[in-house]
Amino acid sequence: MLKKIFSYFIPIKIYEVKSALSKSIEVSWANGELVLDSENANYSYGSLQRILRLGLKNIGYSKIVSMNHILVLGVAGGSVIKTLVDEIKYKGLITGVEIDPEIIEVANVYFHLDKIKNLKIVIDDAFEYVLKTKNKYDLIIVDVFQDTSMPAFLFESFFTNRICSLLNDRGFILFNTMILTENQDNRNRKYVSEFYQPQFKIKTIPRVEDHNELIVIKKCG
Repeated sequence: MLKKIFSYFIPIKIYEVKSALSKSIEVSWANGELVLDSENANYSYGSLQRILRLGLKNIGYSKIVSMNHILVLGVAGGSVIKTLVDEIKYKGLITGVEIDPEIIEVANVYFHLDKIKNLKIVIDDAFEYVLKTKNKYDLIIVDVFQDTSMPAFLFESFFTNRICSLLNDRGFILFNTMILTENQDNRNRKYVSEFYQPQFKIKTIPRVEDHNELIVIKKCG
């Protein structure tokens, strides 16, 4: 309890583990809540939870509640999953894909991800998973980071076309991106300007928590 109180003044690290994939995984008290961080970025809860919550609000909680199957690419500590289950009261199936098994172990211990009954965790690479899955989804959340960098495949047309093909009619993609440099800003502008899918609409929610930009893609049915 004291650590929680003092965390309003300064973050207090309570656990750290080295990971072959994520390098450093840290659990800290910050502003009265537990957060999961990498060496240089917030991975779950804290600012990341606020960012993705804004994206979900933009889609509409009432729409999300009626969905049947949601895919989360990049689970980390599972803050967006907690928002879906605890705040939106989503009861449908959630499939979470995470490449780093050590992060899931931490998430289970500190954030009780394994207690969520409608959640299925798959340890796999996001790119490989979307190539293999035969399921269709009502919402695909893309939140894939390696510390402060994002894999290049996320912005390639092949990957975008593939996840678009996995959406049910009137489904959504919520894509969380980070912009720290002019090159990354140009990357996002190029991605949006070159997006062409006749059945889809695309929009951005810029400068969320200073350095993030959300891209929302809707399949019209």
